[in-house]
Amino acid sequence: MSGVYQAEYIWIDGTKPTAKLRAKGKTVPIGKEPPIWGFDGSSTNQAPGDKSDCVLKPVFVCPDPVRGGDNVLALCEVLYTDLTPHVTNTRAANVAIAKKYASFESWFGIEQEYTFFAGSRPLGFPPTGFPAPQGGYYCGIGADEVFGRDVVEAHFSACIKAGLSIAGINAEVMPGQWEFQIGPLGPTETSDQLWVARYLLYRIAENFDISATLYPKPVRGDWNGAGAHTNFSTKQMRQSYAPCVAACEALGTRAELHIANYGFAIEERLTGFHETASWKEFKYGVSDRGASVRIPWQVAKEGKGYIEDRRPNANCDPYVVTRLIVETVCGEASKPTKAVAAKKPAAAKKPVLAKRAAGRR
Repeated sequence: MSGVYQAEYIWIDGTKPTAKLRAKGKTVPIGKEPPIWGFDGSSTNQAPGDKSDCVLKPVFVCPDPVRGGDNVLALCEVLYTDLTPHVTNTRAANVAIAKKYASFESWFGIEQEYTFFAGSRPLGFPPTGFPAPQGGYYCGIGADEVFGRDVVEAHFSACIKAGLSIAGINAEVMPGQWEFQIGPLGPTETSDQLWVARYLLYRIAENFDISATLYPKPVRGDWNGAGAHTNFSTKQMRQSYAPCVAACEALGTRAELHIANYGFAIEERLTGFHETASWKEFKYGVSDRGASVRIPWQVAKEGKGYIEDRRPNANCDPYVVTRLIVETVCGEASKPTKAVAAKKPAAAKKPVLAKRAAGRR
């Protein structure tokens, strides 16, 4: 068919406790933007059968590296038929908070960890039993330590061709576990691109008969979980150190709220072991990967920069995570307070008892 291109419409469904990506294709006349479209919400946990129509509104469009040519990927918001945001649409609230605190010029970089599976076993695990203990797999080299590199490289290249701000990739601590990073960008832009990068990961892995999971603890026992470490800064943090410490303090004031919205089964991953702080406490520190929030050593040395919230799960909704961080940190910074000099990070805060994250994003 001449004079048209293919647009892959991608959206986030209503599956609980963790939403899934859905996608379908549409032919669009060349020279036209992907239009508003629709889908059967009764098949995606987003509508009852007698009122099943939901609306797709493209909000982020980029080249489609899978189909190539003039074809595009169109990430969409889900709306009701009156064009108001659907209850499962977490992007709308993110946009509102980003606009409210736009003067802070917030930047995010999210480190998306994930685990490859071949059938019911993590890629690299033997048919029965377990592989050698963790140790050599992180940033490893060689067929005995690295599994799935062909998929990872194809995904890396696809993200670049799509124009995404992918900063890099690396093999993680458990066999078959990898990470890519998106950013630095604003809260909504980072979230949009992370969702598209997730779509590309799933789509490209199909070609290798491999699946990718974002479950936070894919293997029980002495194995690392999978997170989405979220690096964050404001204009003020990029200029001086005191706002970096103040941001950590602010996150501690709403630790329970963040934990409850940082991804399902977060208590399985945040145990206090395997480079995590317990989900029951909040603490921050310089160069401490066992803290809830880490201040990188170079930030402490240079007296400016960013912080890393290490709590979000791999299966988190980035729209929710980035919204909460902006709302908490920038909201606290907006309150009229006395000037506070930079201080050394506290070793630990009094434990915060959080509710189980079941049913939350």
